[in-house]
Amino acid sequence: MGFFDKLFGSRRQGVLRPQRLDYLNEGLALERQGDYDAALTSYRLALRDNPTDTRVLQNIAIVYTKTQQIEEAIRFYRRSLEVDRQLGGAHYGLAFLLLKRGDPDSAAVHLRAFLDTPPSGPDAKQWVAHAKETLEEICKTDEKDFSR
Repeated sequence: MGFFDKLFGSRRQGVLRPQRLDYLNEGLALERQGDYDAALTSYRLALRDNPTDTRVLQNIAIVYTKTQQIEEAIRFYRRSLEVDRQLGGAHYGLAFLLLKRGDPDSAAVHLRAFLDTPPSGPDAKQWVAHAKETLEEICKTDEKDFSR
């Protein structure tokens, strides 16, 4: 192979193919920088490539939550749960959005689903404890409502 073939590629190799961008990681970096609009654009491009990627669906929900677009966040958490009913993070995030919306009964369902398969890891204890405390508060409120 000659110098120019190494430099420019052999004609036999055909047309150069563009390399696919890692839109998910790009979105994560943009989100960390606080550029939520650009992060959403990257996540949408990632979703276009793989419409059932639960990581992307959940990250979109998180950005919508951060930007106070609660209904959109709920929609994307629900979409991720359609793909995988066992996604603890989606159950957790959805539960607290439903609480914010004023739907404690539905929130309790998702908190129970989260607690059925609790996550593991360094931060897991705090999320599990928070979910348990919140579920207890919902149950106490329900008991008070029934005692009237």
